[in-house]
Amino acid sequence: MTFGAAQDHQPLREAVRDLCSRFDGAYWRERDERREYPEAFVRALTEAGWLSALIPEEYGGSGLGVTEASVILEEVNHSGGNSGACHAQMYVMGTMLRHGSDEQKRRYLPDIAAGTLRMQSFAVTEPTTGSDTTKLKTVALRKGDRYLVTGQKVWTSRVQHSDLMLLLARTTPLDQVKKKSEGLSVFLVDLRESLGRGMSVRPIRNMPNHETNEVFFDELEVPAENLIGVEGLGFRYILDGMNAERILIAAECVGDGHWFIERAVKYAGERVVFDRPIGRNQGVQFPIARAHVNVQAADLMRFKAAHRFDAGEPCGAEANMAKLLAADASWEAANACLQTHGGFGFAAEYDVERKFRETRLYQVAPISTNLILAYIGEHVLGMPRTY
Repeated sequence: MTFGAAQDHQPLREAVRDLCSRFDGAYWRERDERREYPEAFVRALTEAGWLSALIPEEYGGSGLGVTEASVILEEVNHSGGNSGACHAQMYVMGTMLRHGSDEQKRRYLPDIAAGTLRMQSFAVTEPTTGSDTTKLKTVALRKGDRYLVTGQKVWTSRVQHSDLMLLLARTTPLDQVKKKSEGLSVFLVDLRESLGRGMSVRPIRNMPNHETNEVFFDELEVPAENLIGVEGLGFRYILDGMNAERILIAAECVGDGHWFIERAVKYAGERVVFDRPIGRNQGVQFPIARAHVNVQAADLMRFKAAHRFDAGEPCGAEANMAKLLAADASWEAANACLQTHGGFGFAAEYDVERKFRETRLYQVAPISTNLILAYIGEHVLGMPRTY
């Protein structure tokens, strides 16, 4: 990894920026006001091949790494857009590519790369267990050549705009395994065949315009051939997806941070109060400058984590640190930007309040900052477990 990593991807950045320029603030405001999914944007991103970046060339993708994928999502957010509408197709690839069978890859990846199939959903979290994933209650019982899935998931995003979903369920009861992380399995669920046939969805209205849902399973039949990898090793498999997820979310937050800082700098230079630009005041300028410093630092950790992921090296610590640093930096930048704009920061036409709501999500999801600190304390620093 070199410190010129960000500049090394300039052609990629420019290409993504060019596409995003067709979807301006008015487009995103309208989607937000109508609580609509940005279908036209996602379709354009798919047709340009950006969402198939991680799919190997032999299956019709670009064969790029998580590093390049992170640059793509960063630029979407830097342009004023919201990668949350489609980023899952990138981070679930870690599980599929590393642990899916050759047959599963041949069957699904070419159509995903071509844009005729979407794999945008990842069902892990449950209402009663939250981040305590190993205690999830959704079960999958083997019955001949099928599994019967019963249980409930929550905060399962993009189900309504996806064809395929990765599902984590318990296949061996918790009291029958040696380690609580054992006995969990990952399944590829075909949503086209499942909705209304053992699976139902209840949308959750939320602060940002994010399509997320409660999902209910009542003996949903999933073909045994849709099991990813070996039964019982699913928790290990999803960690690949989760590390990629943290790196990609970090990149999105870096993009948000750049957007907030650029907007704040521009407004601070144009807004004149007491006969001078407000940006001449240290009380306005210094918070923006500090936010910039922290976004730059988070960006370096993002690239370090992505480099280790792409090299096949352990990257759990780096992925978590990147997510924490970037989420904190984007939130700091969001507050500096809003404060700089004063009352106008709350006006929808400036887009600040929309982006403010969107980036606030990453203090909580896909993993809270406190759980990251608990992970670092225990697994990196060797301190006692806190939960």
